Amino acid sequence: MSPSLQSSTSLQSIPLVRIDGRATSLADFHGKVLLIVNVASACGLTPQYAGLQALYAEKRAQGLEILGFPCNDFGAQEPGTESEIAAFCTTNYGVEFPMFRKLAVKGAAQHPLYAALIAAKPQPEGEGTLRASLQKHGLGPVSPKDIVWNFEKFVVGRDGNVLARFLPDVTAEDATLRSTVDSALAQRAA
Repeated sequence: MSPSLQSSTSLQSIPLVRIDGRATSLADFHGKVLLIVNVASACGLTPQYAGLQALYAEKRAQGLEILGFPCNDFGAQEPGTESEIAAFCTTNYGVEFPMFRKLAVKGAAQHPLYAALIAAKPQPEGEGTLRASLQKHGLGPVSPKDIVWNFEKFVVGRDGNVLARFLPDVTAEDATLRSTVDSALAQRAA
């Protein structure tokens, strides 16, 4: 088995739990392009939910799935329960894309999904202003590999391989992110 196929297989087999408590994994999205985002309800970047939902509505029929993973690792900006998070996303942003149980994206409790995503793409693309601002205030990541903040994004191709990683301040409207998604959607599933 090739190293990339082996890593995509292991990525797809990591156990996950949907926000409603149902067990799943990325294998349930086989053949889809995934935009994986660690999200939070009380963050300055929370309005990105609107752009993510718009992108999902636009590209879902072409095979895009946006997967939201609530995370309370940054400034305790996701303190709610799963039911509170689901209600917030639906009521305030009309979120229809799949949401998952809250998890850790950094530190000792880091979920295996995020360990695998970071191993596949150790550095986010670009030099957004958020990273510099966080570092100036002593809030930046410990390691350059760490997730910078809420709303960092990973694009996973139809074959399960991680194609790109974007900083939190790269929005769903960003031309580079959209081009990456479009290129991935143009590829046929294995």
